Amino acid sequence: MRRIWAILISAVFLYFFLGTYFPTLPEFGNVDMFRRVSFDYINKSTTTSYNEAVQYKQSKGLEEGSANVVTSIVVNYRSFDTLGEVTVLFAAALGVGILANIKKRRIEFEEHKVLSVATGIIFPLILLFGAYVFIHGHLTPGGGFPGGTVIALGVLLLILAKNEFKVTDVAKHTEQVAGSGYVLVGLIGMAVVGVFLANFLPTGTIGNLFSAGVVPIVYSLIGFKVGAELSSLVSDMREGDKA
Repeated sequence: MRRIWAILISAVFLYFFLGTYFPTLPEFGNVDMFRRVSFDYINKSTTTSYNEAVQYKQSKGLEEGSANVVTSIVVNYRSFDTLGEVTVLFAAALGVGILANIKKRRIEFEEHKVLSVATGIIFPLILLFGAYVFIHGHLTPGGGFPGGTVIALGVLLLILAKNEFKVTDVAKHTEQVAGSGYVLVGLIGMAVVGVFLANFLPTGTIGNLFSAGVVPIVYSLIGFKVGAELSSLVSDMREGDKA
């Protein structure tokens, strides 16, 4: 009997919900993009309207100045989301690190000369590529999370190639400094503009490396934090219980 009542109540709710919602939808294919938030993001402004179209390498002084629309949203207009993601990653790494330390045996791999030599050659290139990804995150697809992950993958390759290699406490200190730096940038934004994580630096010319205000700084901090955090996590899983 309870199931029948639940179905009836759900059906009545759905009927009134759809009856209220569907009349507000525009005719298929006739959506007015000027009324959509995404149009404001693409035009680099959510508060004012620009008389001229935004042009790559030409438009200056835009509201956020990032050439990458995704970056415009997640690191500027919705920077709290990115702060939340960093916090979730920290919690996940902490949990995995605690569980990994339950194992008593240190994991070792059979070393191979070719892999060891090749890793020594390619590791600096991996670090360089990871840094490029998060430094240019406001210009091209990429950012702090993928750039930091690339760096951590390079560390994983070293762990697989050399049994004596392990991540030192420098990585943990780097993660702590980078995370604190991100919060500090947010506090400076609050002090200058009055809003936490506000973009308080000049946005420059869209498409230039030095543009988008605090976005490149934030992405660089996130890149170091994610790279150090994931590297420490992988190392902890490999080392097991150090006691």
